[in-house]
Amino acid sequence: MRVLIVGATGLLGSEIARILAPEHEIITASRKGSEVAVDVSDKASIAAMYAKLGNVGAVLCVGGTAKFAPLDSLSDDDYAFSLAHKLMGQVNLVRCAIGHVGEGGCITLTSGTLAQQPMVGSAAVSIVNAGVEGFARAAALELQGKMRVNVVSPGWVAETLQSMGKDPSGGIPAADVARAYKRTIDEPMTGQVLLAAKG
Repeated sequence: MRVLIVGATGLLGSEIARILAPEHEIITASRKGSEVAVDVSDKASIAAMYAKLGNVGAVLCVGGTAKFAPLDSLSDDDYAFSLAHKLMGQVNLVRCAIGHVGEGGCITLTSGTLAQQPMVGSAAVSIVNAGVEGFARAAALELQGKMRVNVVSPGWVAETLQSMGKDPSGGIPAADVARAYKRTIDEPMTGQVLLAAKG
């Protein structure tokens, strides 16, 4: 199967590509350093990416970012940036995929634990994560029989915690998170939010 990984140059994208490569043809996409350049905040860029690639069997998105900052310091621009990149970027990956992801194919988006377990500073991130999950559930209903839509909520990744100088034992290794994305390809699920787990 041709599998498109959006955000492929990051920690999770690289690990997902490594795990899937023995069984699938991997196509990498990101702003730079990948086979295909794409700006997820720009719908035209997403449409151009699909037009260039033609049909794919699966799309996994681990791209998109949101602003983490205290509520009273978040500006209108911070919210707009977060919505454009992590929420609408992933929404548009699904919208533009119609006609490019074959019947029975799948799209997997990324949310995060801050949708269910917010913390100080997560207002913008929590909005977009919860929005991604709500959108995926609704899109899965409307695209039933055409393509499957799921979400992985990675939680804190151990390697990311370590790079931040924090105790990695409270996180989930990137390899375990990558296996949750693999499940969305291998198993006939749709409209699901998978919580990544250790082991």
